[in-house]
Amino acid sequence: MRGTPRLVRHWLMLGQADPDRLAMILADTARLAGLGEPESDPDGQTLSEWSGPRQPPLWAARTAVFLLVQMPACPTPEDEEDACAWAYCWLRNREFHDIDAARDALPAHLREPLAGALDAAWADREAQRLI
Repeated sequence: MRGTPRLVRHWLMLGQADPDRLAMILADTARLAGLGEPESDPDGQTLSEWSGPRQPPLWAARTAVFLLVQMPACPTPEDEEDACAWAYCWLRNREFHDIDAARDALPAHLREPLAGALDAAWADREAQRLI
């Protein structure tokens, strides 16, 4: 979860609109895609805070991954912590029967950068189900 602010930062950097509009798109997409129910629409300042010192809510991180994987720019994680956040949100965004299905569903440009992180996120997810 430590890497989730970076997901929002990627969205702020790559989204082609001002921060207030990007915040609205993030919240609307979360609702429409069933990735969470924001209590209210964040503004650009809140989005900026979530990209740095303040942890974003899970719906914002999940939605950022949802949007980032669809971008023609094909963004990828910057480091291992970033990759862990991508992998965690990827697994939370869809239901997968096994790790191979989760890996196969990734866009081609993310398969290698998320390989190790996806395995770790899958193991964490499965361990939580046993508790």
